[in-house]
Amino acid sequence: MSITTEPKAPIKGLDKFFIGGEWVQPSSSDTIDVIEPATEQVYFQVAEAQDADVARAVTSAREAFDNGPWPKLTHAQRAEYLRAISSAVRERTDDVTQIWPRESGILYGVAQAMMGGIPDAYTYYADLAETFHFEEPATPTAGGNFGMIAREPVGVVGAIIPWNAPMTLIAYKLAPALLAGCTVVLKASPEAPGAPYIMAEIAEKVGLPAGVLNVLTADREVSETLVRDPRVDKIAFTGSTAAGKKIAGIMAERIGRYSLELGGKSAAVILDDADISSTAAALSGAECFLSGQVCSSLTRIVVPRSRHDEMVEALAGTFSQVRVGDPFDANSQMGPLAMQRQRDRVESYIEIGKSEGATLATGGGRPKDLDRGWFVEPTVFGNVDNSWRIAQEEIFGPVLSVLPAEDEEDAIRIANDTVYGLNAAVFTNDADRARDVAGRLRAGTVGHNNFRTDFGIGFGGFKQSGIGREGGVEGLHHYLENKTMIFEEKPSSFPK
Repeated sequence: MSITTEPKAPIKGLDKFFIGGEWVQPSSSDTIDVIEPATEQVYFQVAEAQDADVARAVTSAREAFDNGPWPKLTHAQRAEYLRAISSAVRERTDDVTQIWPRESGILYGVAQAMMGGIPDAYTYYADLAETFHFEEPATPTAGGNFGMIAREPVGVVGAIIPWNAPMTLIAYKLAPALLAGCTVVLKASPEAPGAPYIMAEIAEKVGLPAGVLNVLTADREVSETLVRDPRVDKIAFTGSTAAGKKIAGIMAERIGRYSLELGGKSAAVILDDADISSTAAALSGAECFLSGQVCSSLTRIVVPRSRHDEMVEALAGTFSQVRVGDPFDANSQMGPLAMQRQRDRVESYIEIGKSEGATLATGGGRPKDLDRGWFVEPTVFGNVDNSWRIAQEEIFGPVLSVLPAEDEEDAIRIANDTVYGLNAAVFTNDADRARDVAGRLRAGTVGHNNFRTDFGIGFGGFKQSGIGREGGVEGLHHYLENKTMIFEEKPSSFPK
């Protein structure tokens, strides 16, 4: 099989950072190789930020917030920039869909489909400029004749994004932050800096005031400089639970604001009336997305014991037929994992599953027809005990564990017996049963008869899956601070 590659990424300024509205020289000559996961070849190089570069970006964002025009604009004026960004993102669809598969292994067709909705996130928040109540009256209870609540921008935001879906995750951090009036330092993942650099080009194109958006790429150690800087008012982070815990601890030291979208080990609860064939097709199809490198993947399949073997057989049948290959091949149904260390991690968990006593129903190795690239076979384990590591720890790859349950109560107990609580699903032909079970599952999202998440409503998790929500109106609140004001009389400037 021929695996395609492009000689050059369609991005400018890869040897620089976007700070203060300009492309600036880094403080060092250090660079990061971005490796294409299907070929194991260097796709492009990007400048690697050091502490001095992060400090410079924060200085720029701080100056833009404290003394620049951006926070002083009306929400409607900022919304016009968001609409311009939306149009510019749509214009760069072809560039993003060339880069995305070469950074993280997503199928080209899936990247195209996802890019169709990303510009809408910016227009959604632009529309909130007219409908969201940034100021509301409040009845004073301790003196004064007129009270109000003003929702003001939190300040300088450090936005830290992962490598699996950067363009989507940028949108749901950047759009609400900009509408609120915040300024942003966007820290790109070393594995996937393409989308952040495209957003820097877009910021330049639409004429965002200097310092409103600053973009650089740094590894974890230098990224901590951004988190520790007291001039950063809020950190918005998507990534692992381990990194999220570190960020929360640092921010707690200075009472900084933060929102965290972290890991998951999400359960699909299969009730006794569910159709096994269609359920298996839905689960295996969803797990092919980004080769299972999705925090909200449904990887714990909880099924009545009497139907366990049927479920394992059905999943093995559908998963074993998945065509793994070149992300740009229209016949491929799943691409590679994003990087070598990710494949090593997945393979190590497959060995753990075998040693723990799980039944390997399909997969467990590397595709025999692919001699390069970080590919792995879709894998299904049966007879998994919920206490085992493959049932409790996030693998971040195409590995499904089927767990037998004695009855519905036991299934709910098993589903909730995890430190995570990001996503879940209930498979049943009865919507009322689905609603009952969904109400008892400790997860930020619960879908019916499929893998479902919805940033338009809101996305986030319970327990160690995070703090806060992204998307929807809830996603805007995290970029605002509430201020109570009490007056002797109603100001004439207050909206009627």
